[in-house]
Amino acid sequence: FLSLSSQAKMSRPVQARRLEGIDKNIWVEFVKLAATYSKVNLGQGFPDFPPPDFLKEAFVRALSGENHMLHQYTRAFGHPPLVKVLAQFFGKLLGRDLDPMTNVMVTVGAYQALFCCFQAFVDEGDEVIIIEPFFDCYEPMVRMAGGTPVFVPLRPKAPKDGKLMSSADWQLDPAELTSKFSKRTKAIVLNSPNNPLGKVFSRGELELIADLCVKHDVLCISDEVYEWLVYDGKEHVRIASLQGMWDRTVIIGSAGKTFSATGWKVGWTVGPSRLLQHLHTVHQNSVYHCATVAQEVVAQGFQRELELYGKPESYFIQLPKELQQKRDWLVQSLDAVGMKPIVPEGTYFLVADISEFKSDVPDVPNSDEPYDSRFAKWMVKNKGLAAIPLSAFYCGAHKNNYNHFIRFCFAKEEATLKAANDILQKWKREKTSP
Repeated sequence: FLSLSSQAKMSRPVQARRLEGIDKNIWVEFVKLAATYSKVNLGQGFPDFPPPDFLKEAFVRALSGENHMLHQYTRAFGHPPLVKVLAQFFGKLLGRDLDPMTNVMVTVGAYQALFCCFQAFVDEGDEVIIIEPFFDCYEPMVRMAGGTPVFVPLRPKAPKDGKLMSSADWQLDPAELTSKFSKRTKAIVLNSPNNPLGKVFSRGELELIADLCVKHDVLCISDEVYEWLVYDGKEHVRIASLQGMWDRTVIIGSAGKTFSATGWKVGWTVGPSRLLQHLHTVHQNSVYHCATVAQEVVAQGFQRELELYGKPESYFIQLPKELQQKRDWLVQSLDAVGMKPIVPEGTYFLVADISEFKSDVPDVPNSDEPYDSRFAKWMVKNKGLAAIPLSAFYCGAHKNNYNHFIRFCFAKEEATLKAANDILQKWKREKTSP
Protein backbone atom coordinates (compact mmCIF):
# COMPACT_ATOMS: atom_id res chain seq x y z
CA PHE A 1 0.00 0.00 0.00
CA LEU A 2 2.81 2.44 0.94
CA SER A 3 4.73 1.84 -2.27
CA LEU A 4 1.56 2.42 -4.28
CA SER A 5 0.87 5.74 -2.58
CA SER A 6 4.46 6.95 -3.08
CA GLN A 7 4.18 5.99 -6.76
CA ALA A 8 0.89 7.90 -6.98
CA LYS A 9 2.58 11.24 -6.17
CA MET A 10 3.16 13.24 -9.34
CA SER A 11 6.80 13.84 -10.14
CA ARG A 12 6.53 15.53 -13.52
CA PRO A 13 6.03 19.32 -13.67
CA VAL A 14 2.37 20.21 -13.39
CA GLN A 15 2.35 23.84 -14.54
CA ALA A 16 2.11 24.77 -18.21
CA ARG A 17 5.34 26.12 -19.70
CA ARG A 18 3.62 29.44 -20.43
CA LEU A 19 3.46 30.14 -16.66
CA GLU A 20 7.21 29.89 -16.15
CA GLY A 21 8.79 33.11 -14.93
CA ILE A 22 5.53 35.02 -14.57
CA ASP A 23 4.37 33.66 -11.22
CA LYS A 24 5.47 36.69 -9.17
CA ASN A 25 3.15 39.67 -8.94
CA ILE A 26 4.01 43.04 -7.39
CA TRP A 27 0.41 43.63 -6.24
CA VAL A 28 0.18 40.44 -4.21
CA GLU A 29 3.32 41.43 -2.29
CA PHE A 30 2.62 45.15 -1.81
CA VAL A 31 -1.10 44.80 -1.04
CA LYS A 32 -0.14 42.37 1.73
CA LEU A 33 2.54 44.78 3.07
CA ALA A 34 0.06 47.68 3.01
CA ALA A 35 -2.58 45.62 4.83
CA THR A 36 -0.04 44.62 7.49
CA TYR A 37 1.85 47.86 8.13
CA SER A 38 0.31 50.93 6.51
CA LYS A 39 -1.44 53.70 8.37
CA VAL A 40 -1.94 55.46 5.03
CA ASN A 41 -2.21 53.54 1.75
CA LEU A 42 -1.31 55.56 -1.35
CA GLY A 43 -0.22 52.37 -3.13
CA GLN A 44 -2.84 50.50 -5.13
CA GLY A 45 -4.91 52.55 -7.58
CA PHE A 46 -8.40 52.77 -6.16
CA PRO A 47 -10.33 55.70 -4.67
CA ASP A 48 -11.22 55.54 -0.98
CA PHE A 49 -14.18 57.85 -1.70
CA PRO A 50 -17.55 56.54 -2.97
CA PRO A 51 -18.91 56.48 -6.52
CA PRO A 52 -21.31 59.35 -7.29
CA ASP A 53 -24.73 59.30 -5.59
CA PHE A 54 -26.62 58.91 -8.88
CA LEU A 55 -24.77 55.65 -9.50
CA LYS A 56 -25.20 54.23 -6.00
CA GLU A 57 -28.92 55.06 -6.13
CA ALA A 58 -29.22 53.36 -9.50
CA PHE A 59 -27.56 50.26 -8.04
CA VAL A 60 -30.04 50.13 -5.13
CA ARG A 61 -32.97 50.54 -7.54
CA ALA A 62 -31.64 47.83 -9.85
CA LEU A 63 -31.13 45.38 -6.98
CA SER A 64 -34.46 45.94 -5.27
CA GLY A 65 -36.63 46.71 -8.29
CA GLU A 66 -39.24 44.61 -10.07
CA ASN A 67 -36.99 43.48 -12.93
CA HIS A 68 -35.87 40.13 -11.52
CA MET A 69 -34.08 39.32 -14.80
CA LEU A 70 -31.27 41.65 -13.66
CA HIS A 71 -30.30 38.80 -11.31
CA GLN A 72 -29.93 36.36 -14.23
CA TYR A 73 -27.64 35.93 -17.24
CA THR A 74 -27.75 38.62 -19.89
CA ARG A 75 -26.15 38.64 -23.36
CA ALA A 76 -22.63 37.18 -23.09
CA PHE A 77 -20.87 39.94 -25.05
CA GLY A 78 -22.56 42.76 -23.14
CA HIS A 79 -25.91 43.66 -21.57
CA PRO A 80 -27.96 45.22 -24.42
CA PRO A 81 -28.67 48.57 -22.67
CA LEU A 82 -24.94 48.97 -21.89
CA VAL A 83 -23.54 48.15 -25.34
CA LYS A 84 -26.22 50.37 -26.89
CA VAL A 85 -25.28 53.46 -24.85
CA LEU A 86 -21.51 52.75 -25.19
CA ALA A 87 -21.96 52.62 -28.99
CA GLN A 88 -23.82 55.98 -28.89
CA PHE A 89 -21.29 57.57 -26.56
CA PHE A 90 -18.10 56.42 -28.28
CA GLY A 91 -19.69 56.92 -31.70
CA LYS A 92 -20.09 60.59 -30.72
CA LEU A 93 -16.47 60.81 -29.49
CA LEU A 94 -15.01 59.06 -32.54
CA GLY A 95 -17.33 60.64 -35.11
CA ARG A 96 -18.59 57.34 -36.56
CA ASP A 97 -21.65 55.12 -36.42
CA LEU A 98 -21.01 52.16 -34.13
CA ASP A 99 -23.02 48.94 -34.09
CA PRO A 100 -23.62 48.01 -30.40
CA MET A 101 -23.65 44.29 -31.24
CA THR A 102 -20.43 44.12 -33.25
CA ASN A 103 -18.32 47.19 -32.31
CA VAL A 104 -18.59 46.92 -28.50
CA MET A 105 -17.87 44.03 -26.10
CA VAL A 106 -18.24 44.20 -22.31
CA THR A 107 -15.56 42.52 -20.17
CA VAL A 108 -14.82 41.79 -16.51
CA GLY A 109 -12.94 45.04 -16.05
CA ALA A 110 -10.32 46.43 -18.43
CA TYR A 111 -7.99 43.68 -17.15
CA GLN A 112 -10.00 40.96 -18.90
CA ALA A 113 -10.25 43.13 -22.02
CA LEU A 114 -6.42 43.18 -22.15
CA PHE A 115 -6.27 39.42 -21.63
CA CYS A 116 -8.74 38.86 -24.49
CA CYS A 117 -6.67 41.07 -26.82
CA PHE A 118 -3.37 39.29 -26.18
CA GLN A 119 -4.96 35.83 -26.42
CA ALA A 120 -6.90 36.71 -29.58
CA PHE A 121 -4.13 38.42 -31.56
CA VAL A 122 -0.72 37.19 -30.38
CA ASP A 123 0.84 33.99 -31.72
CA GLU A 124 4.06 32.17 -30.85
CA GLY A 125 6.93 34.31 -32.16
CA ASP A 126 4.90 37.52 -32.57
CA GLU A 127 6.47 40.65 -31.12
CA VAL A 128 4.46 43.18 -29.14
CA ILE A 129 5.91 46.65 -28.52
CA ILE A 130 5.39 47.92 -24.95
CA ILE A 131 6.21 51.51 -23.97
CA GLU A 132 7.99 51.75 -20.59
CA PRO A 133 7.03 52.39 -17.86
CA PHE A 134 3.97 50.18 -18.45
CA PHE A 135 1.08 48.81 -16.44
CA ASP A 136 2.69 45.64 -15.15
CA CYS A 137 0.28 42.99 -16.54
CA TYR A 138 1.14 43.74 -20.19
CA GLU A 139 4.41 41.79 -20.14
CA PRO A 140 3.16 38.54 -18.51
CA MET A 141 -0.01 38.56 -20.62
CA VAL A 142 2.06 38.85 -23.83
CA ARG A 143 4.33 36.02 -22.66
CA MET A 144 1.36 33.81 -21.70
CA ALA A 145 0.06 34.17 -25.24
CA GLY A 146 3.46 33.00 -26.59
CA GLY A 147 4.53 36.44 -27.76
CA THR A 148 7.78 38.32 -27.22
CA PRO A 149 7.55 41.75 -25.57
CA VAL A 150 9.79 44.43 -27.11
CA PHE A 151 10.34 47.41 -24.81
CA VAL A 152 10.83 51.05 -25.74
CA PRO A 153 11.30 53.55 -22.90
CA LEU A 154 9.98 57.05 -22.40
CA ARG A 155 13.13 59.04 -21.66
CA PRO A 156 13.04 61.94 -19.18
CA LYS A 157 14.34 65.34 -20.23
CA ALA A 158 15.33 67.74 -17.44
CA PRO A 159 12.93 70.70 -17.20
CA LYS A 160 14.27 74.26 -17.60
CA ASP A 161 14.59 76.96 -14.93
CA GLY A 162 14.47 74.64 -11.92
CA LYS A 163 10.78 73.92 -12.51
CA LEU A 164 9.22 70.67 -11.31
CA MET A 165 9.37 67.91 -13.89
CA SER A 166 6.10 67.08 -15.68
CA SER A 167 5.02 63.73 -17.11
CA ALA A 168 5.19 65.54 -20.50
CA ASP A 169 8.99 65.69 -20.03
CA TRP A 170 9.10 61.88 -20.49
CA GLN A 171 9.17 61.31 -24.24
CA LEU A 172 9.65 58.67 -26.89
CA ASP A 173 12.75 58.90 -29.06
CA PRO A 174 11.26 58.68 -32.60
CA ALA A 175 14.31 56.88 -34.04
CA GLU A 176 14.35 54.39 -31.15
CA LEU A 177 10.61 53.67 -31.51
CA THR A 178 10.94 53.27 -35.30
CA SER A 179 13.79 50.77 -34.82
CA LYS A 180 11.53 48.47 -32.74
CA PHE A 181 9.07 47.84 -35.60
CA SER A 182 9.86 44.83 -37.77
CA LYS A 183 8.04 42.20 -39.82
CA ARG A 184 7.56 40.23 -36.56
CA THR A 185 5.71 43.12 -34.86
CA LYS A 186 2.05 42.17 -34.40
CA ALA A 187 0.87 44.92 -32.05
CA ILE A 188 1.83 47.90 -29.95
CA VAL A 189 0.26 48.57 -26.54
CA LEU A 190 -0.55 52.23 -25.97
CA ASN A 191 -1.61 53.47 -22.53
CA SER A 192 -2.68 57.11 -22.55
CA PRO A 193 -3.13 58.62 -20.01
CA ASN A 194 -0.26 56.42 -18.82
CA ASN A 195 -0.13 54.48 -15.56
CA PRO A 196 2.25 54.97 -13.66
CA LEU A 197 3.59 58.32 -14.97
CA GLY A 198 0.33 60.13 -15.66
CA LYS A 199 1.62 61.09 -19.12
CA VAL A 200 -1.01 62.14 -21.67
CA PHE A 201 0.44 61.44 -25.12
CA SER A 202 0.27 64.48 -27.40
CA ARG A 203 -1.33 64.41 -30.83
CA GLY A 204 2.15 64.56 -32.39
CA GLU A 205 3.35 61.53 -30.41
CA LEU A 206 0.22 59.59 -31.32
CA GLU A 207 0.61 60.50 -35.01
CA LEU A 208 4.16 59.08 -34.92
CA ILE A 209 2.82 55.80 -33.45
CA ALA A 210 -0.11 55.76 -35.91
CA ASP A 211 2.16 56.28 -38.95
CA LEU A 212 4.37 53.36 -37.85
CA CYS A 213 1.33 51.12 -37.26
CA VAL A 214 -0.04 51.87 -40.74
CA LYS A 215 3.38 51.50 -42.42
CA HIS A 216 4.10 48.12 -40.77
CA ASP A 217 0.46 46.89 -40.69
CA VAL A 218 0.49 46.58 -36.89
CA LEU A 219 -2.44 46.45 -34.45
CA CYS A 220 -2.82 48.97 -31.61
CA ILE A 221 -4.18 47.86 -28.24
CA SER A 222 -5.15 51.23 -26.76
CA ASP A 223 -5.64 51.15 -22.99
CA GLU A 224 -7.62 54.34 -22.27
CA VAL A 225 -9.04 53.57 -18.82
CA TYR A 226 -8.06 57.05 -17.50
CA GLU A 227 -9.56 58.86 -20.52
CA TRP A 228 -11.66 61.27 -18.37
CA LEU A 229 -8.92 61.94 -15.81
CA VAL A 230 -6.92 64.59 -17.65
CA TYR A 231 -5.78 67.85 -16.01
CA ASP A 232 -4.70 71.43 -16.76
CA GLY A 233 -6.94 71.63 -19.84
CA LYS A 234 -4.98 68.89 -21.63
CA GLU A 235 -6.75 67.01 -24.42
CA HIS A 236 -7.11 63.22 -24.44
CA VAL A 237 -6.66 62.28 -28.12
CA ARG A 238 -8.06 58.88 -29.10
CA ILE A 239 -5.60 57.17 -31.45
CA ALA A 240 -8.49 55.35 -33.20
CA SER A 241 -9.64 58.77 -34.47
CA LEU A 242 -6.38 59.30 -36.39
CA GLN A 243 -6.10 58.47 -40.08
CA GLY A 244 -5.84 54.75 -40.83
CA MET A 245 -6.20 53.72 -37.16
CA TRP A 246 -9.87 52.79 -36.60
CA ASP A 247 -9.43 49.60 -38.60
CA ARG A 248 -6.44 48.40 -36.53
CA THR A 249 -7.24 49.63 -32.99
CA VAL A 250 -9.03 48.07 -30.03
CA ILE A 251 -9.95 50.72 -27.45
CA ILE A 252 -10.16 49.51 -23.84
CA GLY A 253 -12.21 51.35 -21.20
CA SER A 254 -13.18 50.90 -17.57
CA ALA A 255 -16.26 51.81 -15.52
CA GLY A 256 -14.09 51.36 -12.43
CA LYS A 257 -11.95 54.37 -13.33
CA THR A 258 -14.74 56.28 -15.12
CA PHE A 259 -17.21 56.14 -12.23
CA SER A 260 -14.86 55.56 -9.24
CA ALA A 261 -16.17 52.01 -8.72
CA THR A 262 -13.16 49.75 -9.26
CA GLY A 263 -14.73 46.79 -7.43
CA TRP A 264 -17.61 46.49 -9.90
CA LYS A 265 -15.23 45.14 -12.56
CA VAL A 266 -17.05 46.40 -15.65
CA GLY A 267 -14.83 47.13 -18.65
CA TRP A 268 -15.29 47.22 -22.40
CA THR A 269 -13.62 47.08 -25.78
CA VAL A 270 -14.59 49.25 -28.74
CA GLY A 271 -13.31 48.55 -32.25
CA PRO A 272 -14.03 47.22 -35.73
CA SER A 273 -16.02 43.98 -35.88
CA ARG A 274 -13.18 42.20 -37.75
CA LEU A 275 -11.08 42.56 -34.57
CA LEU A 276 -13.80 42.22 -31.93
CA GLN A 277 -15.10 38.92 -33.35
CA HIS A 278 -11.82 37.30 -32.20
CA LEU A 279 -12.18 38.83 -28.73
CA HIS A 280 -15.65 37.22 -28.62
CA THR A 281 -14.03 33.82 -29.13
CA VAL A 282 -11.66 34.27 -26.17
CA HIS A 283 -14.39 35.78 -24.00
CA GLN A 284 -16.89 32.99 -24.64
CA ASN A 285 -14.24 30.39 -23.81
CA SER A 286 -13.02 32.04 -20.61
CA VAL A 287 -15.34 34.12 -18.40
CA TYR A 288 -18.26 34.02 -20.90
CA HIS A 289 -20.38 36.52 -18.98
CA CYS A 290 -20.15 39.64 -16.77
CA ALA A 291 -22.34 40.61 -13.80
CA THR A 292 -25.75 41.72 -15.17
CA VAL A 293 -26.74 44.17 -12.46
CA ALA A 294 -23.41 46.05 -12.55
CA GLN A 295 -23.75 46.40 -16.35
CA GLU A 296 -27.31 47.72 -15.98
CA VAL A 297 -26.16 50.41 -13.54
CA VAL A 298 -23.15 51.44 -15.65
CA ALA A 299 -25.55 51.75 -18.62
CA GLN A 300 -27.67 54.16 -16.57
CA GLY A 301 -24.55 56.13 -15.60
CA PHE A 302 -23.55 56.52 -19.24
CA GLN A 303 -27.09 57.47 -20.22
CA ARG A 304 -26.93 60.33 -17.69
CA GLU A 305 -23.48 61.40 -18.93
CA LEU A 306 -24.62 61.31 -22.56
CA GLU A 307 -27.43 63.76 -21.71
CA LEU A 308 -25.08 66.01 -19.68
CA TYR A 309 -22.13 65.73 -22.10
CA GLY A 310 -19.95 68.86 -21.89
CA LYS A 311 -22.10 70.47 -19.18
CA PRO A 312 -20.59 71.53 -15.83
CA GLU A 313 -22.73 69.05 -13.84
CA SER A 314 -21.36 66.09 -15.85
CA TYR A 315 -19.42 63.69 -13.58
CA PHE A 316 -16.79 63.44 -16.35
CA ILE A 317 -16.13 67.17 -15.82
CA GLN A 318 -16.50 67.26 -12.02
CA LEU A 319 -14.25 64.27 -11.21
CA PRO A 320 -11.08 65.54 -12.95
CA LYS A 321 -11.56 68.95 -11.30
CA GLU A 322 -11.64 67.30 -7.87
CA LEU A 323 -8.70 65.04 -8.66
CA GLN A 324 -6.61 67.93 -10.02
CA GLN A 325 -6.95 69.64 -6.62
CA LYS A 326 -5.88 66.44 -4.86
CA ARG A 327 -2.94 66.10 -7.25
CA ASP A 328 -1.82 69.68 -6.57
CA TRP A 329 -2.08 69.14 -2.85
CA LEU A 330 0.10 66.01 -2.97
CA VAL A 331 2.60 67.72 -5.31
CA GLN A 332 3.05 70.54 -2.75
CA SER A 333 3.23 68.08 0.13
CA LEU A 334 5.97 65.95 -1.50
CA ASP A 335 7.88 68.96 -2.80
CA ALA A 336 7.96 70.49 0.71
CA VAL A 337 9.75 67.46 2.16
CA GLY A 338 12.23 67.02 -0.72
CA MET A 339 10.62 64.16 -2.64
CA LYS A 340 10.69 65.64 -6.14
CA PRO A 341 7.26 65.03 -7.72
CA ILE A 342 6.78 64.56 -11.47
CA VAL A 343 3.55 66.49 -12.07
CA PRO A 344 1.14 64.13 -13.90
CA GLU A 345 -1.07 65.37 -16.75
CA GLY A 346 -3.65 62.65 -16.05
CA THR A 347 -4.62 59.46 -14.10
CA TYR A 348 -4.74 58.73 -10.34
CA PHE A 349 -0.96 58.63 -10.02
CA LEU A 350 2.05 60.75 -9.24
CA VAL A 351 5.66 59.56 -9.43
CA ALA A 352 8.24 61.12 -7.11
CA ASP A 353 12.06 61.07 -7.07
CA ILE A 354 13.36 59.74 -3.73
CA SER A 355 17.09 60.46 -4.32
CA GLU A 356 17.27 62.91 -1.40
CA PHE A 357 16.13 60.18 1.01
CA LYS A 358 18.95 57.75 0.23
CA SER A 359 20.60 58.38 3.61
CA ASP A 360 17.53 56.88 5.33
CA VAL A 361 17.64 53.63 3.34
CA PRO A 362 21.23 52.97 2.25
CA ASP A 363 21.82 51.03 -0.96
CA VAL A 364 22.87 47.39 -0.70
CA PRO A 365 25.64 46.74 -3.24
CA ASN A 366 25.10 43.77 -5.59
CA SER A 367 21.48 43.32 -4.44
CA ASP A 368 19.13 41.87 -7.05
CA GLU A 369 16.28 43.96 -5.68
CA PRO A 370 15.98 47.47 -7.17
CA TYR A 371 16.59 50.31 -4.71
CA ASP A 372 13.07 51.78 -5.00
CA SER A 373 11.53 48.43 -4.10
CA ARG A 374 13.57 48.19 -0.90
CA PHE A 375 12.80 51.84 -0.16
CA ALA A 376 9.02 51.33 -0.57
CA LYS A 377 9.11 48.26 1.71
CA TRP A 378 11.15 50.15 4.32
CA MET A 379 8.81 53.13 4.10
CA VAL A 380 5.63 51.11 4.71
CA LYS A 381 7.20 49.17 7.59
CA ASN A 382 8.91 52.12 9.30
CA LYS A 383 6.75 55.11 8.38
CA GLY A 384 3.36 53.47 7.75
CA LEU A 385 3.06 55.03 4.27
CA ALA A 386 2.42 52.69 1.34
CA ALA A 387 3.50 53.47 -2.26
CA ILE A 388 4.63 51.36 -5.25
CA PRO A 389 8.19 51.27 -6.65
CA LEU A 390 8.44 52.56 -10.23
CA SER A 391 10.78 49.69 -11.16
CA ALA A 392 7.70 47.40 -10.95
CA PHE A 393 6.60 49.02 -14.23
CA TYR A 394 9.78 48.09 -16.14
CA CYS A 395 11.04 44.86 -17.66
CA GLY A 396 13.75 42.90 -15.80
CA ALA A 397 16.61 44.30 -17.88
CA HIS A 398 15.60 47.94 -17.26
CA LYS A 399 14.46 47.83 -13.60
CA ASN A 400 17.68 49.34 -12.27
CA ASN A 401 17.69 52.24 -14.79
CA TYR A 402 14.76 53.95 -13.05
CA ASN A 403 15.12 52.75 -9.46
CA HIS A 404 14.91 56.04 -7.53
CA PHE A 405 11.22 56.79 -8.07
CA ILE A 406 8.04 55.66 -6.30
CA ARG A 407 4.39 55.95 -7.37
CA PHE A 408 1.69 57.45 -5.16
CA CYS A 409 -2.08 57.30 -5.75
CA PHE A 410 -3.80 60.63 -5.01
CA ALA A 411 -7.40 59.49 -5.73
CA LYS A 412 -8.07 59.57 -2.00
CA GLU A 413 -10.21 61.39 0.58
CA GLU A 414 -8.81 64.68 1.88
CA ALA A 415 -8.29 63.06 5.30
CA THR A 416 -6.14 60.31 3.74
CA LEU A 417 -3.95 62.82 1.92
CA LYS A 418 -3.67 64.93 5.07
CA ALA A 419 -2.56 61.87 7.07
CA ALA A 420 0.08 61.16 4.40
CA ASN A 421 1.27 64.76 4.66
CA ASP A 422 1.54 64.45 8.45
CA ILE A 423 3.76 61.35 8.06
CA LEU A 424 5.98 63.15 5.51
CA GLN A 425 6.30 66.30 7.64
CA LYS A 426 7.24 64.28 10.75
CA TRP A 427 9.79 62.34 8.68
CA LYS A 428 11.30 65.60 7.42
CA ARG A 429 11.60 66.95 10.98
CA GLU A 430 13.37 63.75 12.05
CA LYS A 431 15.80 64.08 9.14
CA THR A 432 16.70 67.70 9.89
CA SER A 433 16.81 67.58 13.70
CA PRO A 434 20.36 67.23 15.12
